[in-house]
Amino acid sequence: MLKKSRAFLKWAGGKYNLVDAISLQLPKAPLLVEPFVGAGSVFLNTDYPEYLLNDINADLINLYQLLQTQPAEFIADARGLFVQSSNEKSSYLSFREEFNQSTDSYQRSLLFLYLNRHGYNGLCRYNSSGKFNVPFGSYKKPYFPEAELWFFAEKALKAKFVCMDYNALLQQIHAPAVVYCDPPYVPLSRTASFTSYAKNSFDLDDQAQLANLAENCQSRGISVVISNHDTTLTRKLYEKATLTSIQVGRSISQKGATRGKVAELFALYASSAQPSTTQLTNSSNKPIKITTAKIPATK
Repeated sequence: MLKKSRAFLKWAGGKYNLVDAISLQLPKAPLLVEPFVGAGSVFLNTDYPEYLLNDINADLINLYQLLQTQPAEFIADARGLFVQSSNEKSSYLSFREEFNQSTDSYQRSLLFLYLNRHGYNGLCRYNSSGKFNVPFGSYKKPYFPEAELWFFAEKALKAKFVCMDYNALLQQIHAPAVVYCDPPYVPLSRTASFTSYAKNSFDLDDQAQLANLAENCQSRGISVVISNHDTTLTRKLYEKATLTSIQVGRSISQKGATRGKVAELFALYASSAQPSTTQLTNSSNKPIKITTAKIPATK
């Protein structure tokens, strides 16, 4: 078995520990589409000919595009932020303020990586005004993920990155393709709340809409896999899919000290249709075969 590759970002809800189970659910196709790519663990640990990777977080997508197009320069500049003098609360708060004030995509991407590795628990959180507000993490020596950055940059040559609403993206995909959806999960209890790392929240209406879009994709010859908590609600939402449930070890308290088994649900909307492909161009202007309609410019 090949060694799994870790993402270079810390990420709440990351799928590194579940990639083997997820891979068993994913049908073969010339293209894998991820509407909620996050840190990209599924992308990094699968082997599709092409990828279309989307996220509503523009800072995340800008970072990925820079790694794809100018990795050497970016990694060298990012390394300069991982020094002892930058690992102090005053420095962190200064860099966080610089990030929130900046409109330069290159500078924001460098600082996004810095904030991810130096902030508390690797959280990615914005307030209602779109300002990053994660507190300082107080780590002894934050890890600079150079090897992981280079691995991502190399794998990114097979990908196209876009930043758009999941609804619009899923309506524009054409077969043959397989879609893996890792949306913000439904709460396990009435007192729990959805985690929103971008300015946009993902509510129960979105959960139902995603299930409807998966059914629509299936009818157009596109297979879709959705992962979520295994609850009465998700089983109802995904009642037209083939369901697989597994037990996952996960922190079940805010402090992370209490761990327990949580049921993870995979919903597979499988299709065996034989559709056609279209052509798009990636950021290096090389034609790549992907199965979507024309995608708007990224943010």
